[in-house]
Amino acid sequence: MKTLDSIDVTNKRVLLRIDINSEIIDGKVQDSPRFVEHSKTINELKRRKAKVVILAHQSRPGKKDFTSLKQHAKILNRYSNVKFVDDIIGKKALNEIKQLKSGDALLLDNVRKLKEEFNPGNNKFVKTLSKEFDFFVNDAFSICHRNQTSIVSFPKVLRSVIGRSIEKELKMLDKLKLKTRNLVYILGGNKPDDVILLINNKNVLTTGTISLILLKSRGYNLGKEENALKKDLKFIDVLKKYKNVKVPIDLAVNKNNNRKEILIKELPSNYLILDIGEKTVEAYKKEIENADAVFFKGVAGYTQDKNFQYGTRELLKAIAKSKAFSVVAGGSSSGAIEKFKLGKQNFGHVSLSGGALVYYLAGKKLLGLEVLK
Repeated sequence: MKTLDSIDVTNKRVLLRIDINSEIIDGKVQDSPRFVEHSKTINELKRRKAKVVILAHQSRPGKKDFTSLKQHAKILNRYSNVKFVDDIIGKKALNEIKQLKSGDALLLDNVRKLKEEFNPGNNKFVKTLSKEFDFFVNDAFSICHRNQTSIVSFPKVLRSVIGRSIEKELKMLDKLKLKTRNLVYILGGNKPDDVILLINNKNVLTTGTISLILLKSRGYNLGKEENALKKDLKFIDVLKKYKNVKVPIDLAVNKNNNRKEILIKELPSNYLILDIGEKTVEAYKKEIENADAVFFKGVAGYTQDKNFQYGTRELLKAIAKSKAFSVVAGGSSSGAIEKFKLGKQNFGHVSLSGGALVYYLAGKKLLGLEVLK
């Protein structure tokens, strides 16, 4: 796959797709490692005297956090000098694009404000912007599995390459794939539809929502937790056949705002299950110690509450200390590394991606990469 090394961008206009989709708390867009990582590609293009125009998104129409990228631009400016225009394909945006000088960068507004973003093809979005550019650079690995205009349509009409962030992701994931003989997967979080794609691997340890669905599929009554799991119980039939996947042997419940650990034989519980227990952590740590490589996706518990951070913190600490090559994936997982001050340098690779990365490891084709081949 061609990289930035294969093109001369001097005095050329480059259309760059990044992913700075962020958490919003009390109306404020939160800084994240994505801004830092993508600024590396932006800064390189600027150093090489390109005229850089950036495409990005925030959430999707109908969601509470669907908003303009004005705040994102301010955060991005902590790492790279970037202008912002509250337009995408109108006269305002086109005028700003035409005025760019070599070494300038401009962020357009949320591409998901355009209905054309969700209807890929040679549409108005593509026709309007493509004639203004010499190259397209995709640096948004986390959304490469999406069939959307800014991912799959521009490469069909512009000479296209991958950015440094995608290049790094692919290099690290291919390294992980080479270590399949003794690779341990630790799958958790609250998005079972993501991690379920990896459940058929040889050595899988589960936490979070997927571990509870597995317990339910094996005949355990979870008690109060079953109401919270309603929308995910559809996966029970799929998971029933995976008898060798490891599940927790004890759990932590929220009893009157305190942590109480119970063995799974003590289920059902009248309290919500918010973490794995100490016995499970110890068992999983032994698996980590014996692994050549570890893939960690999704936190083990409700890390917003100090009472239920134990499982996630201890597993990540064990991975950081181990000799295994490790990949930690997803926003909540990378956020936990920062929260517990474990140091990214102690992990093989901390990925910016979640779903797309799982797709890639599961052997599924990513549309955004296929179109670049």
